Amino acid sequence: MELTHCIYCSASAKPFTASELKTLLDECREKNAKVDVTGMLLYRDGTFFQALEGDRSVVEALFETIASDKRHNRVTKVILEQIEQRAFASWTMGYSKITAKELADIPGLNDFFAQGKSYLELGEGRAKTLLNAFKEGKWRLSLA
Repeated sequence: MELTHCIYCSASAKPFTASELKTLLDECREKNAKVDVTGMLLYRDGTFFQALEGDRSVVEALFETIASDKRHNRVTKVILEQIEQRAFASWTMGYSKITAKELADIPGLNDFFAQGKSYLELGEGRAKTLLNAFKEGKWRLSLA
């Protein structure tokens, strides 16, 4: 197995209600568990930031499915690379509600989000900064 993570951003085709987001998460968690994919998902202001971890072929196929899903627009693969270990090994799909204030408190991202930019505009460096901040324990108390 070639352990890989894929980090992508997308815009939702329409705003998700809390109920719709929960349904989406339940579906993802069930499907991901069956194919040994772990990861995390952030949703804010109609945009998604997601990390998927697993075998490269499985992760690539899952990304292609997501990219063709009509619930997403502007799907942008930010990073696809081999990793030594999973950052979210115990999660089939962790999810957090994140506020503008919490984003502004992350060194290296505070200026980016203060300018009103969205996940869709993250480059590789800022995507890794956000991923690491989440992995290190930010927002764990607000996981859904």
